Amino acid sequence: MAVTTSKKPGKRRGNMRPLFDGSEWTFELIRKVHDVMGEIALGELGLDIYPNQIEVITAEQMLDSYSSIGMPLMYRHWSFGKRFARDEAYYKRGMRSLAYELVINSDPCISYVMEENSMTMQALVIAHAAYGHNHFFKNNYQFQLWTQPDHIIDYLGFAKSYVAECEERYGQDAVETTLDAAHALMNQGVSRDLRPRPRNVAKREQEKAARRRAHEEATYDDIYRTLPEITKERATEPPEAQNEQRRLGLPEENLLYFLEKNAPKLEDWQRELLRIVRLLSQYFYPQRQTKMMNEGCATFVHYVIMNRLYERGQLTDGTMLEFLHSHSSVIFQPSFNDRRFSGLNPYALGFAMMNDIRRICTEPTQEDREWFPELAGSGDWMEALRQAWAQFRDESFVLQYLSPKLIRDFRLFAVGDDAKEAAMEVKAIHDEQGYKDVRRRLARHYDVSTQDPDLQVTDADLSGSRRLVLTHRVRNGVLLDKTEAERTLQYLAQLWGYRVKLIEQDVEGNRVLKEHEALPMP
Repeated sequence: MAVTTSKKPGKRRGNMRPLFDGSEWTFELIRKVHDVMGEIALGELGLDIYPNQIEVITAEQMLDSYSSIGMPLMYRHWSFGKRFARDEAYYKRGMRSLAYELVINSDPCISYVMEENSMTMQALVIAHAAYGHNHFFKNNYQFQLWTQPDHIIDYLGFAKSYVAECEERYGQDAVETTLDAAHALMNQGVSRDLRPRPRNVAKREQEKAARRRAHEEATYDDIYRTLPEITKERATEPPEAQNEQRRLGLPEENLLYFLEKNAPKLEDWQRELLRIVRLLSQYFYPQRQTKMMNEGCATFVHYVIMNRLYERGQLTDGTMLEFLHSHSSVIFQPSFNDRRFSGLNPYALGFAMMNDIRRICTEPTQEDREWFPELAGSGDWMEALRQAWAQFRDESFVLQYLSPKLIRDFRLFAVGDDAKEAAMEVKAIHDEQGYKDVRRRLARHYDVSTQDPDLQVTDADLSGSRRLVLTHRVRNGVLLDKTEAERTLQYLAQLWGYRVKLIEQDVEGNRVLKEHEALPMP
C-alpha cells in the first residue's frame, strides 16, 4: 500500500541565496521565511488566507494545548488536567511524540510552533498550517456555515470567565458535575441542519449572562423557601401529548439544546454551561467532517511550497533532505498486514488525492478522460484544487474525485463480513463496477452522520411524570455498547432531573431491540 506522488522534487534551477543554513532559528528568520512563502502561496498558488499570528511555545505548552482541545483559552475542568498528565507521561517515556504545530481556526489564524523544532521544521509548519490549513479554514463551505473565526477567541474568553464566576458563586463541585454531564453528551450537541449562524456571539452571550444574573438578584427572596410545594393534585392538567411534542419541536437530535431549553430542574447558570459546551461542539463539527481534506490540503500546500523554494535556490540540499524525511513519515501508509496499520492515514489519502487531481489536469490517461471528462486535461490544476477545497467535505470529495488509479495504488477492495455467514465475500474488485462500489463504500466511511449513533428526543412529559424518552435508530443491527449507554444515560438523567428511557429501534422495521432506563442520582 505504498503511496506514490506524481511529482518528484524538482532540480535546483534558481540562483537565489538560501534563506537559512542550519537548524537554529530566530524570530526574524521565521518572519522572513513566512513572507517569502507568502509570495508563492498567495502569488503563485492563489491561496486566500486570514492574517497569520505565529506563536512559539514549549513542549509543555503544546501538551497543555492538547489537553484543552487545542484552544488558546479554555475554562477549567478536571478532564483537561487528566489528559495533560497522561500525555505528559507518554511523552517523557518516549512512547508518544508531539505534533510540530497546532493551528486555530480564528481570525487572525493562530499557529503554534514548538521551540524545539529545527528551522527546517519551522518552515514546514508555516507552509502547512499558516498557509495550507489557513486557506482551508477560510474557504471551505462547512467552516463558513458553522464557525465565526473572528469571534471564537472572544467567546472562549467569555466562557472561561463565566465558568470561573460560576465556581465562585455555586461551588466547584456543582459546576464540575454539570460540565461532566455536558461533556458526556458533547457529540450529541450538534444541530446538523444549515441554519444561519448569528454573528458576534461573544458579545451577545456576555449580555445575556449579565441579564440572567441581574434577574436572579432582582427576583430572589428568601421567603420563597417557606412556600409549600405544588402537589400533583394542584398542578394544572397536562396538554395532549401530541400538542406537547409539537410545542417542543420533537423529535430533536441536539440533546444539549433540548436540555438547555426544557430541562425542568436546571438553574439558569447550568443552562448557560450547557450552551457553552454545545457551541464548542458545534464549532468543531466541520473539522470532524473535513479531517482528510483539511490535512490533505495542508500537506499538499507545504509540499508544493517547499519544493518551489528549493527550485528557486532558497533551500539547501540538507534542508530539503530533512524536509523529505519528515514529509515521508507524515504520508506513510502501512499495509493492512502491518502491525502499525490502524486504517487509512488521512494525510496519506488526502495528499495522494490532491496530487492525483493535479495529474488528471495535466497528464490525463484515457481512463481519466472517461471518469473525469471535465477535469481531465484542463491544465489549471490549482483552480481545480481550490474549487474542491471550497465546495466539498470528506464524504463528497471521495465520491467525486477518488480515481481508479488511486484505488489500485492503495489496493482497495470491498469485503462483505456478515456474522451470519461462515466466510467473508469479496464484494468489489478492480473493474468498472468495483471501482464505483469501493468509492461509494469509502465515501460512506467518511460520513460523520453515519458514524455517530442516530439519537433523538422523541417524547417528553413536562406536566405529568416528567419522563424523557430517547430513540436510537439502529443501523445495520449495531446496538450501543451497554456500559457506555447506561453511563451516558445516567448523565442525561442527572441534567433532566427525572427518569430517562432510551429505546433502541430497528431503523427499517421500527422493531424495539433493546431498552435502557436511568434515574437521577439522589
